[in-house]
Amino acid sequence: MPANSTQLPETLETLPLTKLNGVGTRMAATLEKIGLHNLQDILFHLPLRYLDRTRITPIGQLQLNTSVVIQGQVLRSQVMMGKRRSLVVQLEDDTGSTCLRFYHFSGQQKDKLQPGTLLRCYGDPRLGSSGLEFYHPEYELVDNRQPSPIATTLTPVYGLTDGISQQRMRKLVTQAVELLQAQTPDEYLPAEINRDFGSASLAQALTYVHQPPADAPVQQLLNGTHPLQQRLAFEELLAHFLVRRQIRAEAQQHLGPQLQSGAAQVKSFVASLPFTPTKAQQRVFKEIAADLLKPVPMLRMVQGDVGSGKTLVAALAAIKCAASGYQVAIVAPTEILAEQHFRNFSEWLTPLGFEIAWLVGKLGAAKRRDTLAHIASGTAQVIVGTHALFQEDVDFANLGLAVIDEQHRFGVHQRLTLRQKNSRNETPHQLVMTATPIPRTLAMTAFAELDYSVIDELPPGRTPINTVLLSQSKRAQIIERIRAACGEGRQAYWVCTLVEDSETLAAANAEETAQLLRESLPELTIGLVHGRLKASEKEAVMAEFKAAQSQLLVATTVIEVGVDVPNASLMIIENPERLGLAQLHQLRGRVGRGAIASHCVLLYGAKLSQQARTRLQVMRDTSDGFVIAEEDLALRGPGELLGTRQAGEMSYRVADSQRDEALLPRVNQLGLILLEHQPTVVAKLIARWIGARRSYAHV
Repeated sequence: MPANSTQLPETLETLPLTKLNGVGTRMAATLEKIGLHNLQDILFHLPLRYLDRTRITPIGQLQLNTSVVIQGQVLRSQVMMGKRRSLVVQLEDDTGSTCLRFYHFSGQQKDKLQPGTLLRCYGDPRLGSSGLEFYHPEYELVDNRQPSPIATTLTPVYGLTDGISQQRMRKLVTQAVELLQAQTPDEYLPAEINRDFGSASLAQALTYVHQPPADAPVQQLLNGTHPLQQRLAFEELLAHFLVRRQIRAEAQQHLGPQLQSGAAQVKSFVASLPFTPTKAQQRVFKEIAADLLKPVPMLRMVQGDVGSGKTLVAALAAIKCAASGYQVAIVAPTEILAEQHFRNFSEWLTPLGFEIAWLVGKLGAAKRRDTLAHIASGTAQVIVGTHALFQEDVDFANLGLAVIDEQHRFGVHQRLTLRQKNSRNETPHQLVMTATPIPRTLAMTAFAELDYSVIDELPPGRTPINTVLLSQSKRAQIIERIRAACGEGRQAYWVCTLVEDSETLAAANAEETAQLLRESLPELTIGLVHGRLKASEKEAVMAEFKAAQSQLLVATTVIEVGVDVPNASLMIIENPERLGLAQLHQLRGRVGRGAIASHCVLLYGAKLSQQARTRLQVMRDTSDGFVIAEEDLALRGPGELLGTRQAGEMSYRVADSQRDEALLPRVNQLGLILLEHQPTVVAKLIARWIGARRSYAHV
C-alpha cells in the first residue's frame, strides 16, 4: 500500500470471500446463505463435528453405534422388496461380513456396486435384520492397484447449504487458514483467557480446530473438550450472553402495561378449584404479579417439571391481564397442545366472564376471518393458538401478555415478533414456560435476557411412574404386557430412537416397528407418528390416540412435547441409551398423568456399557426432573449429548451450553464487566460470532 494512502488497512472483517481461489460472485452469494460474508466469517465457521477416518476397522471388530471406516469387497448386491424397497450390499473382508442398506438409491448406484468391487465406507453400524448393518453410509470405490491413502488427521464436517459440498468448503477453509499467518484476528478477551486454555493466540486455536494435527487427541476433539476448542467455546458463549443481555436492556427501554386489576377474579378462581395450588405455584405467581405491576415489559421464564402446574400459573397471570383490560396470547408448539390449552382456559376463565378464542392452521377461511376480527377488535380477550399467532395478518387491539409454552420449540425471533402486534404504544409482557429442567447457572447464561422462576414442587396425589430397565431379549414379554394393558382399556406408547441425525432413517425405523407390532397385535389399532409426516397427519394421529380411537401409538421422539392422555399408562422406550436423561424424562412424562398406576419400560440394546447403565439407573431411582438434569450433566459423556445445538438464529458453532457448563460462571462474570466498561468490544464480539443474526434482537 502506498505510504500516502488514506485507506484503512484490510482486516479479516473487510476482506471479501472473493479473495479466495474458486469464489466468484455466484459462490459468494451461495456462502452468504449461511451467513458467510468475509474471511473472518469463514474462519469462524467452525466444524460441527469430526469424522475419524484415520484407521480402517476390521469388519469382525465392529461395535454397535461406533463410527468407523471399513473396507471390503462386495460379495453381492441386490434390491430387496420387503416392507420397504431397499438396496442391500453385502461387504466382506478377511475378518467377517456386514450389510450396507440404502432405502434411497439410483439405478446407476446399483450398477456400480457389483460383486468384486472394493469399497471403503464410513458410518455407524446398528442392529438390523442380518446383525450389524450400515444404513446409508458414506462410501467410495477403491482402486485395487492404487488405493487412495487413509486420512492421517480427523476430517472436519461443516454446516453447508445447497450449492456447496463438504470438499469445496474444506478447500475454502484451508485457504482462509493459510491467510491467518498474515492476517491474525483481533484478540478481544483478556490475555489470561488464552493462557488458561493453553493457547498462544486466537489464531492458533482457529488453526488447530480447523486442521487438527496428526498427533491430536482424537477423543478430546470428537467430544469437543480439547482446550483450544474450549477457548473458542468460551468466546462464543460470551458473545451469546452479551447479545441476550442487550435484548434484555433494549426490552427495558420500552413501556410495558401496568396490570393493576384482577385480584378479585384471581381470588374467585382459586376458590373454585378443587385443590389448593402448591406453595411453589403461589410463590412463582407472586413473582409474576410483581412484574406485571411494573411499567416495563416482563421477560420471565417459568421452569417446572412435568406435571408441576405451569399452566395454572399462566392462567392466573392471564386473569390479571384480562381483568386489567388487555389481551392475552397463549402460544403452543402443536395444534393438539393448543387445543388442550384452549379447553383448559375456556373451562377456567369463561365463568369469570372472559371470552376465549383460538387460532390454528386448520381453521377454515371463514372461521379464521371471524377470529382475526375478534382479535383485532379486542372482543377476544384470551387467544390460544400455535405459530399462526405470529403471522402478519394477526393484529391485537391491546396485547398485554404473551405466554409461550415449551419455549425451546420457538426461535427468539418468533417470540419477540409479538412485540410488533400491539396497536398501543406498549410492549406486551412475556412469560415463557418450559418443562425441560435447566440448572440455574445454565439458565442465567443461555437465557440471559430472562428472569427465572422455578416451580420445584409437584401437586399431591400424582401416581408415581414405575420405571424398569429391560433387555431387547424381553421384547416378546413386553408385547404381551401391551396386549394385557390395552385389553383392560388402557393405552400405550412405543418410542423409537436412532443415533443418526436423520429423520428419514428415524421414520423408517418407526414404520418398521409399527408394522411388526401390527403383526404381533392384530387386535389393536396402532397409530404412527414421526417427523416426516405432514403436520396435519401428525395432528390427526395424535387426536385419534387422545380420543382412544387407537390403543397403541408408535412414535419417534416428536411426542416429547405432547398432550395430556390420562388413559395412557404404559410407555416403551426402545434403545434409551441413545438419549439424554432430560429427554427420557420428558418422554416418560407422557404417562402417569391420571390416577392409574403407570409404567415406563426402558428397552435397551444388546450391549449396554457400564456408563449407560449408570445413567439409566438414574431414571429408575428418581422422577425429580431437577435431580435428573444435574445427574445428566455429571454422568453423560460429551459425545452423547442430544439436542444441544440450538436451532435457528441462536445456534452455536463450537460451544455447547450443557457440555461447557463449567465455563458459564466466568462467562457471566466477564460479560457483565464488558457490558459496563467496554461496549466497543461487546459490539465486536457480537459481530464476530453472531453477525447478521443480531437482527433478531431488533424486532
